Amino acid sequence: MNERSWLHSRWMLTIVACMALLYVLIMGNLLFVSGRTPGVNYQYNLVPLETIKPLLFQKNRYHTEAWVKNLFGNIVLFIPHGIWIPWLFRRCRKFLPFTGIVVLLLLAVEIMQLITRVGSFDVDDIILNTVGAWIGYIGFALFIFSQRRTRK
Repeated sequence: MNERSWLHSRWMLTIVACMALLYVLIMGNLLFVSGRTPGVNYQYNLVPLETIKPLLFQKNRYHTEAWVKNLFGNIVLFIPHGIWIPWLFRRCRKFLPFTGIVVLLLLAVEIMQLITRVGSFDVDDIILNTVGAWIGYIGFALFIFSQRRTRK
């Protein structure tokens, strides 16, 4: 595969990943809002760890499905982004620029949820999504490291 088609493939993957993310975050919330009408009684959280702490320390208050969805769903959703962002953008192969881009992307998504009142703005979602992106980033970094090592 030549360099031009390789770059084209990476951009196509990026577009598909972004569309899938938007679908999950927007359409998923519109179609499957747990018994509530989007925009009605809208809630938001600006206090870090306010929704994470009860999930971790008062687990018995939650159904397993809600617990898994809120904690692990938010982490797993962004693992692929931790792979394709540094793969596509060389500047994001260093940890701090990568983290900055991820946080800006997540902030944009959360603000969109706040404005449209679809889903909910939650600073804890940004924290959990960032952890997921970091896991993907670590996997990407390990892959690159192993590729360089096998070439030597």
